[in-house]
Order: sequence, then structure tokens, then C-alpha cells
Amino acid sequence: MADTIFGKIIAGQIPCHKVYEDERVLAFLDINPLTRGHTLVIPKEPAETLDKLSDDSAAALGRVLPRICRAVIAATGLTQYNVLENNGAGAHQAVLHVHFHIIPKPNPNEGLGLAWPAHSLDPKDASVLVKLITDALQKGP
Repeated sequence: MADTIFGKIIAGQIPCHKVYEDERVLAFLDINPLTRGHTLVIPKEPAETLDKLSDDSAAALGRVLPRICRAVIAATGLTQYNVLENNGAGAHQAVLHVHFHIIPKPNPNEGLGLAWPAHSLDPKDASVLVKLITDALQKGP
């Protein structure tokens, strides 16, 4: 995990344009931004995907993400934005270290574009999924 570009940034081997840091979280400007103010927020804990991250690091991210969003809004003057987090190469994750993108949306033609090919939820399958997910939650990590 320290071999990722984010691991090297955390270790101080690669510089970044840091906007926030505490004992568990680092946030910095994306060097290939979709829009002005595009910021990355990463845990210092090395975890490839969100499901592999500890509860403590996840909580730390959850505490600072809103604060960093507010700061990006204040800095850019843009009140519309996306927060994006991908898990796995098949889900478009390019760096295999958990990271959240805060991407300001200046207008419909700039920033993150999305296709959302939604489907209908089958009520029978929903019941099965609810049972499977709640059982997994009861088992714990």
C-alpha cells in the first residue's frame, strides 16, 4: 500500500498541495482536477477499498469530509459539488488506496459527468437482499 502514490504522499516522498491534515486524514488538491478546487481526502491508514478500512479511520473521514466540503465551497464560491469514492478497478478506482474526491460543479457541462442506468427494484429480491445484508451486519466485521 505504501507503494501507491497516496502512500508516498503520506510518507512525504512526493509533495502535494495540502489543504488539511490530522493524525488520521490528509486532504490535498488533485493534480489532474476536473474543476477548480477538486480536492482529494484520504485516510492515512493503508486500505485499498472502503470495506477494508477500520471503523476509526472511517469515522475520522466522516468527521472531516463535511468541513472540507464547506472550505471548498468557501474557496471556490461554488455550492454544487460531487463527493465520489470508487472501490476496485472495475468501479473506476485508479489509485488503490481509499480516497474521496470533492469535485465542485460550476455548471452542467463541467465537473463530474454521470450516467445512471437505474433499474426497478424487484420486491422479492429486495426482501432477500434485506435479509442477507442485515444478517451480515449482525455478524460484524
